[in-house]
Amino acid sequence: MMPGDKLPDISQTRKLMTNNPQRNILVTGSDGLIGWHLRAWLLTLADQVNVIPCNRQQFSDDAYLSDAIEKADVIVHLAGMNRGDEEDIVQTNIALAQRLVEICQQLDCRPHIIYSNSTHIDGPSRYGYSKRIAGETFAAWASSEEARFLNLVLPHVFGEHGKPFYNSAVSTFAHQLANGETAEVTGDGRVSLLHTHDVAQIIWDSIEEGTVGELRPHGCDMQASEMLERLQRISKRYSDGVIPETNETIDLQLFNTFRSYIPYDKRSIGLTLHQDQRGSLFEAARADGHGQVFLSTSHPGITRGEHFHFRKVERFLVVQGKAKIRMRRVLTDEVVTYEVSGDRPQAIDIPTLHAHNITNIGDTPLLTIFWAGEHFDPENTDTYQMIVDTPTTQSAKA
Repeated sequence: MMPGDKLPDISQTRKLMTNNPQRNILVTGSDGLIGWHLRAWLLTLADQVNVIPCNRQQFSDDAYLSDAIEKADVIVHLAGMNRGDEEDIVQTNIALAQRLVEICQQLDCRPHIIYSNSTHIDGPSRYGYSKRIAGETFAAWASSEEARFLNLVLPHVFGEHGKPFYNSAVSTFAHQLANGETAEVTGDGRVSLLHTHDVAQIIWDSIEEGTVGELRPHGCDMQASEMLERLQRISKRYSDGVIPETNETIDLQLFNTFRSYIPYDKRSIGLTLHQDQRGSLFEAARADGHGQVFLSTSHPGITRGEHFHFRKVERFLVVQGKAKIRMRRVLTDEVVTYEVSGDRPQAIDIPTLHAHNITNIGDTPLLTIFWAGEHFDPENTDTYQMIVDTPTTQSAKA
């Protein structure tokens, strides 16, 4: 992907779904950045897969891990350590790979292993060394057991809700800018940026196709300073009340990542109401790029929505009546509620990867403006059904 690339039509992946029996997919590091995004992606394929999550605590549980490996058709190994004492990093990453291999051998299991490796294996760092040796451990096992192994060598991965000061510089800068802090580049190196949603699709395609060997997906190449400048432009336009232009795929991904760090109590956007003897007027949305506006009415007690998006930017604005707008981050339990009214113009921008709805809580019809940052495409809606008030294990349907 290069600057200027347009959004891919991910609907084609879903059109090509097969009727294969349901696969059991073990995801280590399931609470991490890639793990969470991958599990959100796999929610939309619930008729084809059964996800077995494995976080740090579950990986340390011998009984849980052994049972999970014995059931697994595929192991996506994302668990690892990339910050801390260098020798701890080396020992941890190598030991994680060795443990998976040893249990596979003990149970005589040959799952398809997909290992999330790093381009740091090409450099001199101890972290890169540990990732390289872990990959070689899997490769040796696969060769001796005639099993399938994919060494997925990833560039700089970023995405919504990554851990600041840990997962990536994008996470750090986006968090700082979203919270009114100063972000600075120290050492203007070149980065190849790959969004976690793209990583999830690559992993799923590799599972479907039984890919083995080594795969090195390309990201969007730029200087770290350019990446920060893009984020600063996005942050500045948004703080000025303007939805920034995101015609380039990378800018939309950076914008959605930036928005994920805005605290929930700061998501409500107050609008200026102009009044005179004729009535009132306010600006609903201003955008640098293109978009689409919908106007809906909802009878008392009616709820709309109950879905989430991977990429779509949306704004909800009640102009008449009273409503509750509720949202829940996918694979979590906390529900955030905003009470809004047409008497006080207030916009709520819906973050990606959040199930959301709007309910008319008044006694009169609810009039709502919905703004979307892209034109509606019935062949690629980026809309997946999910009830806000349901367990985190709920699957999602397109």
